[in-house]
Amino acid sequence: MPYTMVSFHAHPDDEALLTAGTLARAAAEGHRVVLVVATAGGAGLASSEVLAEGPLAGRRLAELHRSAEALGCARVECLGYGDSGMADAPSGAADAFAGTDPEEAARRLAELLRQERADVLTIYDPAGGYGHPDHVQVHAVGARAAELAGTPVVLEATVDRRLLQRVLRAVHWLPGVPADFHPARFAGAFAAPERLTHRVDVRRFAGAKRASMAAHASQAGADTGRRTLAVLLKLPQPLFRILMGREWFVQHGRTPAHPLIDDVFAGLR
Repeated sequence: MPYTMVSFHAHPDDEALLTAGTLARAAAEGHRVVLVVATAGGAGLASSEVLAEGPLAGRRLAELHRSAEALGCARVECLGYGDSGMADAPSGAADAFAGTDPEEAARRLAELLRQERADVLTIYDPAGGYGHPDHVQVHAVGARAAELAGTPVVLEATVDRRLLQRVLRAVHWLPGVPADFHPARFAGAFAAPERLTHRVDVRRFAGAKRASMAAHASQAGADTGRRTLAVLLKLPQPLFRILMGREWFVQHGRTPAHPLIDDVFAGLR
């Protein structure tokens, strides 16, 4: 039976890092996948060369559509809020998503959920992953929107914190790895393993996930150095498949149990 999944993100490229494999898998299995971003990502980091080409927001939305095509998404929507920037470097946008009324934004997202008759909504964990203000707001707005629309399954897209720490301790000292890949930065980020309900195998869709990441070319570099996307895209394909072949979720209302669930639609069957 086909279902509809709405995947809600803060900025273009966020879908590539946390959910791309799951979205590609769902689309390949015949489900309808809808990608929604709160902002066009106009305050994102980019090189001066990229910024000289014109407004970043427009370019990033075009990249989002290329990513969505690579993943098989049926619809792409942007709610049109301003990119808030990082907590220590706010954009100052008057319409910044992080500063908007969560109830108002939730009503807008809930209307889309009702239009789509969404069965599953993906959001972020309460920490917003690594703490970006817009990511934290995605959690609050998404959870409320699902409540308003009666969406039956809500999944927090996250990462196994313990596993992430192990990987960072192994690679942070390698040449070319950005300094902010230090394990200490992510000590409280994402989700503790005991909270996880899903570990989704997306190894068969590693190619689509890599294409999704590559679509966001403006976010692969900045004048201050290489960024996460650039580092991941440099990985040899077999290593990329190993490191990026699982995606993690916490389902609202479900008690964690082992083994972790591999099917994001399991709660509907």
